[in-house]
Amino acid sequence: MKKNHLFTPGPTPVPTEALLAMAQPVDYHRSAEATEVIREVLENLKVVFQTENDVLLLTSSGSGAMEGTVANLLSPEDEVLVIRSGKFGDRWVEICEAYSITFDLIDLEWGHSVDPQQVAENLKRKPGMKAVYATLCETSTGALHDIKSLAAITRETPTLLVVDAISALGADDLQMDAWGVDVVISCSQKGLMIPPGLAFASLSDRAWEAVACSRLPKFYFDFAKARALVEKPTTPYTPAFTLILGLQQALRLLCDEGVRDVLARHARLAGATRSAVEALGLQLFAQSPANAVTSIAFPQGLDTQAFVKYMRDNHGITYAGGQDKLRGQIVRIGHLGWADESDVIVALAALERGLHEWNYPIQLGAGVSAAQEYFGTPS
Repeated sequence: MKKNHLFTPGPTPVPTEALLAMAQPVDYHRSAEATEVIREVLENLKVVFQTENDVLLLTSSGSGAMEGTVANLLSPEDEVLVIRSGKFGDRWVEICEAYSITFDLIDLEWGHSVDPQQVAENLKRKPGMKAVYATLCETSTGALHDIKSLAAITRETPTLLVVDAISALGADDLQMDAWGVDVVISCSQKGLMIPPGLAFASLSDRAWEAVACSRLPKFYFDFAKARALVEKPTTPYTPAFTLILGLQQALRLLCDEGVRDVLARHARLAGATRSAVEALGLQLFAQSPANAVTSIAFPQGLDTQAFVKYMRDNHGITYAGGQDKLRGQIVRIGHLGWADESDVIVALAALERGLHEWNYPIQLGAGVSAAQEYFGTPS
C-alpha cells in the first residue's frame, strides 16, 4: 500500500470537514439556505483578506480574477506598470497584451524580489500610470515581494496597486486595509484549502472609482455586476456551490485559529523547511523566500523534473518542479493551507530518502534534525 502526500503550492490538501461538506447532495444555489452559506463565506473571506471591503466570489481559477482586474480597472488608453519576476508575473504581461494595454515592465531575474525604489522611480517618471500589477509570492520561484512598501508608494499617488495573492493569502501577511492595497485577488486551492474552481477579488474605494470609468469589454468577469449582488448575497451566474460548501468549512477552521496565528504557523513551517535545506547543504532559490513554498536549487547534473516524477511514482510524495526556464532546475515544497509540523517532517524525510536513492551526496537525517530543532525552539 502506498499513501499519497501532497506537498505542492497548489492544489493543497483539503481538510476532512471540507471534504464531508462537499460530499452532500447537490442543492439549488438560489435557495434561502444557499444564500446564508454565501453570506457567511463572504464575511469570513473579509477576515482572511484583512479588509472591510467586499470580497467578490467568482467561479474560475485564479487567472480569471487576474483577467478581471485588467478588464474592470482599465480603459484602452491607460498605461500600467507590471512587475515580472517569474511565470505568474509574466501572466500579468500576457493578460495586458490580450487587452492591448500599454505597459512598462520591471523585469527581474527569477528568484529575485522587486526593490520598491524601482517602482517609486518609475511612477515618478510616469505619474500617469493607472496601476501597478504585482505579486505577493511568485509561486514559480518562491520569492516574496514587499507589498507593504509598494503600497506606501502607490497610496501617495493616483496609481492603483493590484496584488496577485493567489498562492500566499493566509501564508504571508497582506494587510489590505492597513497597508492601503487597492486590489487583492486569490483563489481556492492554496491557503484556503479546497479544490480549484473559485477565485476572489477585493477592491478599495479607489479601485471601484476606476471600475466606474473602465471602458474595456467584459461580461462574465464584470465586477460591478458581482458587487451589485453582494448584499443579496448571490452571484450573477451559477456559482460552484459544492466548492462554496467546502469553503464555508475551511474558512471556519481559519477563523477559529485566527488570522495572525495562521500566518505564524506558516512562518514556522517555512522556517523549519529552510533550516533543513541549509543543513542538507542545499541552496534556497529565492533571495527573499515566501512562507507558502520553499524552492530548492540543485546544481547541474540532477534533473529535478525527473526527481519529482520519481518521488511521486515510487513514494507517493508529490513536490512541484520548476516551470518554464526553471524546468529541471528546482524542487518546490509547499507547506501551505492544511499543513502542520508533522507534514513538514514527512516532506523533508522523503526528500532525504529520495536524494539518497539518487546517490546525491547528503547526510541522512541532517535536514530532519534541523527542522526538529527549529520546532523545538519557542515561537
